[in-house]
Amino acid sequence: MSEKMKVLAVTGAKQLEVVEVNRPEPKENEVLVKIDGCAICTWEQRVYASGKFKMPFLGGHEVVGTVVKMGSKVRTKEYAVGDRVAVSVINSCGTCAYCRRGEENLCVESYANLSEDVGMFGPGGFSEYKVMPAHKLWKLNPELPWEYGTFAEPLACVVNSVKKAHIALGDDVVIIGGGIMGMFHMMLSKLRGARVIMSEIDETRRKLAEELGCDITFSPKEKDAVEYVKELTNGRGADVVFNTTVIPAVAAQAIAMTGKMGRCIMYSSVHPADQAIDLYPDDLHNTEKVITGTVSPSIQSYDVAVRLLNKGLINPSKLLNSVYSYEQGVEAFETAIRPDTYRVIVRF
Repeated sequence: MSEKMKVLAVTGAKQLEVVEVNRPEPKENEVLVKIDGCAICTWEQRVYASGKFKMPFLGGHEVVGTVVKMGSKVRTKEYAVGDRVAVSVINSCGTCAYCRRGEENLCVESYANLSEDVGMFGPGGFSEYKVMPAHKLWKLNPELPWEYGTFAEPLACVVNSVKKAHIALGDDVVIIGGGIMGMFHMMLSKLRGARVIMSEIDETRRKLAEELGCDITFSPKEKDAVEYVKELTNGRGADVVFNTTVIPAVAAQAIAMTGKMGRCIMYSSVHPADQAIDLYPDDLHNTEKVITGTVSPSIQSYDVAVRLLNKGLINPSKLLNSVYSYEQGVEAFETAIRPDTYRVIVRF
């Protein structure tokens, strides 16, 4: 008879249910992890608030846990039973053209259903246990608070974004948006030796950004964002602009404040997704701007993120709002969807 475990599933708009399902067993090349906690990302927040996804939805992809069992053919020396690990649960097939090129974040099977075995849909991190391929786990420093391990995945997404920006010492970098991803972009840009400017409406977020090391913050409601960035850069525009907001009009603003030879990174998904913006090819011709996007973490960026956390080079403590037991799921999700929070963790 199979052992059981509890999972926290979204069953409709603002509806959660703790469900008992069969506990998975690792195959010969897999590892069983007892999940310590999983943070509530924006994706899970949207599904919870709207109910717009296949139900029941078993979300959760910012996962930290403890290794409890290894398959018979797992030979890794990177971690052992009893070690705490960060877990990358976003799927990568390993055989598509993008995985073969080391760009697992673009895998054609990225959003494969990893909860099919329990009759649900989603990545499956809001569970007591999770089985994963051996290469999707990273050992965490035993001295690192376990809660910090949940930041490995979002930090890895930002590492991938910053890598594409090619920030040089002394560059002017603009971050649009002071949410958790904007804060991580700011912190990594400072590590790269840039002067960082943040455009953010909320005063509390601006103050936190300054506390975490941001050089200049301003509200786009009080200043024309494009003109102010040009003023700060002697008319040149920014060397790098990261747009971490979901608003299509802001994407156009990001391009406009990017200077000659600058890199403009569309980090976030945009809503509505089908809303277009004006783009002038002659402007690209004359300025040599590079406009690109970035999505999800690669294996390499995940590895970098864990090293940054393990070595204390990135400290996410001020971005952690609260930790709730899975039995307090509704309270956890309701806290997470508030605009004044960064990350909320569900503990198992």
